Amino acid sequence: MIDDNLVKTTLRQHMMLTGRRVSPALVAAFGVLLVTVIALFTAPYLGMADNGDFFRNIYSNGLYFSLPDYDSKYFGYFIKHYGIYQYYNENGATLDSSQSLFIKLAIGLNKLMFSSTVFDIRFQAAIYTVLYVAAVYLLIEAVTCKMSRKQGMIIAVLAVFVFGDTGYTAYFNSFYSESVVMIMMIFVFASWLLIYRKRYNDYALLGLFVLSSIILTTSKQQNAPVGMIIAVLGISLAWVRRDRLFRSLTLVSMALLMCAGIATYLNISKEFVNINQYHAMTRGVLKESSNPETTLKSFGIDEQYAILKGSIYYEQYGTVDVNSPILQKDFYSRYGFGSILKNYLTHPDQLSSILNVAARSAFSIKPAAMGNYEESAGKAFRAQSHFFTAYSLIKQKLAPKTFGFILLWMAVVIGLYAPSCVKAVRARDMRGLQRMVLILASMAVGLSGIFVSIIGAGDADISKHEFLFTLSFDLVSFMLTSSVIGRKVSPGRQRTASTAGQYPEVQEGVSA
Repeated sequence: MIDDNLVKTTLRQHMMLTGRRVSPALVAAFGVLLVTVIALFTAPYLGMADNGDFFRNIYSNGLYFSLPDYDSKYFGYFIKHYGIYQYYNENGATLDSSQSLFIKLAIGLNKLMFSSTVFDIRFQAAIYTVLYVAAVYLLIEAVTCKMSRKQGMIIAVLAVFVFGDTGYTAYFNSFYSESVVMIMMIFVFASWLLIYRKRYNDYALLGLFVLSSIILTTSKQQNAPVGMIIAVLGISLAWVRRDRLFRSLTLVSMALLMCAGIATYLNISKEFVNINQYHAMTRGVLKESSNPETTLKSFGIDEQYAILKGSIYYEQYGTVDVNSPILQKDFYSRYGFGSILKNYLTHPDQLSSILNVAARSAFSIKPAAMGNYEESAGKAFRAQSHFFTAYSLIKQKLAPKTFGFILLWMAVVIGLYAPSCVKAVRARDMRGLQRMVLILASMAVGLSGIFVSIIGAGDADISKHEFLFTLSFDLVSFMLTSSVIGRKVSPGRQRTASTAGQYPEVQEGVSA
């Protein structure tokens, strides 16, 4: 006769073991997947309207605008169907970007499963979604691997709330490079954190870290400094292991990443140099100057160009021909990134003003100017979806809009993690030091997004240009919040060493 108590005990143990197989990382990944599928792949489909930038990425990859009235949809409506060139494509690459790899892969899948003449952008969104879910899984695994199940599940729900926000995922149904930037930045963050946690194979994680960093750096010309920043701070990874092979691979990888950053900068096309340079002066230096004539004189530029203050390169009926040889000779050639930076440094009031302008847009995940719906959905022109956007709305409304807050946030985060950093330095624990190095790298990458934007292009399209900062802010803040939630549990609640080894539940000490 079977003992009822034995059956109940066995079932209870089985349920406990089965339940523990569903890790917080899996819960977070599934939650993000579910929300993203509902938002992007069920009607009404959500995406991002074209602000005029899509042509940079689609023509050279074999696509074209198939709607006869496409221009009337700018900023207002999301378009999901494009034409596929059937014969000769005379369009060369407007810019070199790693984003082309994903567009070409999506076109290949589209031809295999849907059509050889019509491209449905949701094939691209599907690729991005798979990669994004994988990145979120690794991130939550890195954050929760030494926490209790309860703590891990709280963080998993928080992850869905933050990273499932459609302010982020709506980019997948567009040709903006922000999709690649977001996915690769999370892979970089997660792989670096996993190396610190000593999870999985260090060589595999190093490979993921380097590949993601290179794709991130080359995805957008604005990201050239990103590769250089990660390469410099990533050198510290060479000392997390003692074997010579790992150190050699790490140093070679960081040198390769540095080269990728330099090559991305040198490869910026002349067209985009002029556009950004024009805005850097008219929408930056002159806009913040109380006496534009005097400011122009300090650059050796004729004072009459003060009339360009606040103007935009794309104005249909502009004051001057922005591509004229005269402007090239007497305006563009008189200043550059270095001279603009020098001007801001010698005029702290102007620098403070432009930094506050940047801060006002630094916490917006998606630009307010672009619509999310197809015209067939019956929504107003430029209408934006509010489906699963609680986090982005709260962040945009509550975050203080000053650069001083950004500095305060950085100081608080560094201060909270400083004790564990000091402890790692004293113990000569290079692996334990990686968490602080990762935080510093993420902050530096985020700040580069702000400074490159304002010095390189003023306040033109600034909310989209600062996407890298808002993502870095979310990643660092998410890790800090997770550290607070996962603080070390009391000894009385810890499991035995053997059980903890099988089901890691005890978070290491966190100075938070």
